[in-house]
Amino acid sequence: DGRNADIQNLLGYSYRNSGKLELAFKHYERALQLNPKHLGAHEYIGEAYLMAKNLAKAEEHLAALKRICSRLCEERDDLEKAITEYRRRTAASK
Repeated sequence: DGRNADIQNLLGYSYRNSGKLELAFKHYERALQLNPKHLGAHEYIGEAYLMAKNLAKAEEHLAALKRICSRLCEERDDLEKAITEYRRRTAASK
């Protein structure tokens, strides 16, 4: 269903985990068009951007989660951990 943000997010998740980032981005972006405050889509597209080595875009989605989330927010925390780990790995490989 092209009008259901949850389904679009799950399609993005499936494509991301099968290594098809272009299709994943398409579905995450559709999910965020339908629901700009979709926590899962922001987390997952941020993780996809890390896979694509685009830290700046991942940080944009972390910033969005920080604006959207209340005090307890698993999606924000998970993306923040993924970004911290990405930075650690890239610094270690230099």
